[in-house]
Amino acid sequence: MNARKSTIKKPLSKKGKSPKKTAQWDLYLFVAGMSPRSQDAIANIRQLCQAHLLGRYRLEVIDIYQHPLSASVNQILAVPTLIKKLPPPLRKFVGDMTKTEKILAGLDLRIQEKKE
Repeated sequence: MNARKSTIKKPLSKKGKSPKKTAQWDLYLFVAGMSPRSQDAIANIRQLCQAHLLGRYRLEVIDIYQHPLSASVNQILAVPTLIKKLPPPLRKFVGDMTKTEKILAGLDLRIQEKKE
């Protein structure tokens, strides 16, 4: 993410440690303002992270209206869009963020849960 200086950083891990030290998952959620759809996407992704990645993630919520350059650099064509940068491979989820099972499968979280 080249335009990191202009993004809104929202680390959700409240352990008191630096997000870079505790985060194993780097997630970027691009939204358009605070529309109901954007608010739903933010709430759903936060809930998913709290339930499945507690203490192991960093989430940045980026409003493309406030940071259009960041959207351009990251080739965001539709919102909401969730980008998983780490761990590799890079993945993008576009559209409905309420389909938790599909997002978990795309993040390979269901496979990890079965192994534990």
